[in-house]
Amino acid sequence: MKKQVQLYLLATMALGLLVLWGCPKKAQMTTSQETQTETVTAPSTPSAADDYDRKSDAAAAGRGEGSGERALAAGGGLQPVYFDYDRSSIRADARATMKAIAGWLKAHPAEKIRIEGNCDERGTKEYNVALGQRRAATAKKYLTDLGIASGRMSLLSYGKERPVCTAGSEECWQKNRRADFAVVSP
Repeated sequence: MKKQVQLYLLATMALGLLVLWGCPKKAQMTTSQETQTETVTAPSTPSAADDYDRKSDAAAAGRGEGSGERALAAGGGLQPVYFDYDRSSIRADARATMKAIAGWLKAHPAEKIRIEGNCDERGTKEYNVALGQRRAATAKKYLTDLGIASGRMSLLSYGKERPVCTAGSEECWQKNRRADFAVVSP
């Protein structure tokens, strides 16, 4: 009887170990640009001098994006795409913007971009970083499906740390639920 119990315990432990071994592992993601890996980080809260305005290269430089990175001006660059509350799927009204971004990338084959996922202020910091990452990943997959090489795109999630509007209304929150596209020099 004792041997049967020991055999049962051993079999149960072995089965548990096999189940755990088969579970997917969390991807190890770093913030190093040299390794060109995807990033899941939220930077520290921006200061007043860190005003996030994607409409000018000067604002991008003021954010510390110098050294080879630049945001394109709204008039002729890569427009952000917007998401519904608590969603990471590309909306129907964003598909034309995504196609325009793919067209721009096809016309500029040497350029690489960083897709920056953003969220509104609701939710925890951790949740919003994860949601911003999913939004950036969805945008990357959409561009990959349109024929853009995956290696030309990196991801970064700011979560709720880079709002463009702080009024606390639905109209304002909509502006913050977005993926931005920044050109990163090769």
